[in-house]
Amino acid sequence: MKTKEQPRPEAAASRTPEDRIFAQPRAIADFDFGAETARVFDDMLHRSVPFYAEVERMVAELAADFAAPGTAIYDLGCSTCTTAVQVARLLPEGSDVRFIGIDSSQEMLDLARQKLTESQFPFPYELVQADLNHEVEIENASAVLLVLTLQFIRPLYRDRLIERIRRGLSDEGCLILVEKVLGESSTFNRLFIKHYYELKKRHGYSDLEIAQKREALENVLVPYRLEENRELLARHGFSQVDVFFKWYNFCALVAMK
Repeated sequence: MKTKEQPRPEAAASRTPEDRIFAQPRAIADFDFGAETARVFDDMLHRSVPFYAEVERMVAELAADFAAPGTAIYDLGCSTCTTAVQVARLLPEGSDVRFIGIDSSQEMLDLARQKLTESQFPFPYELVQADLNHEVEIENASAVLLVLTLQFIRPLYRDRLIERIRRGLSDEGCLILVEKVLGESSTFNRLFIKHYYELKKRHGYSDLEIAQKREALENVLVPYRLEENRELLARHGFSQVDVFFKWYNFCALVAMK
């Protein structure tokens, strides 16, 4: 039975082109964040990530809570800098903070710069093209954001990245981690994924689009279980960790040293 298409989430009203990357049969290569993806990425996030707008609001609120004078807010895997714009709206005018966005995709960073310019972004910022699988410098950070980013870092390099983040955080700083996760058992995992695909259908994706994107992501997005992410943070000295959002196979954590 065909699922009735539901109204698309709030991104539908934006100028971002609709994500139709996998709408037609195609030869499937590994998913990447180049020009084709960057062009539709904001729409893709709103239609693919459950409660995306609410999660962004929560991330921005927490980042603003921890932002301290004379420090930096880092967004690792910043894509088009939606999060930075959200955080800036919550900071008092004239706050002495700067933003550093890091992404491996120059196409994403080009769109990020355009978005920051159009929003009249009021704080100093720097956009850096870098591969987070390799060395990344983080200094004097009051907040480091990993929003749907760590899952794309090769597991071999995740410990090194988390350790660099911990070392680069100020004493009162925080790490905010949003991830797609595996269920704690095969039964839960199967059910969570089923309901996730139902959400994507409600947001207008077809069975073909869901299947082809799943194949493209298979060797690129490697999720951990929630408990594995907790253990990863604990190994590197994050003694205070809490979950502030959970929806089936998506979760968000905030951590302090």
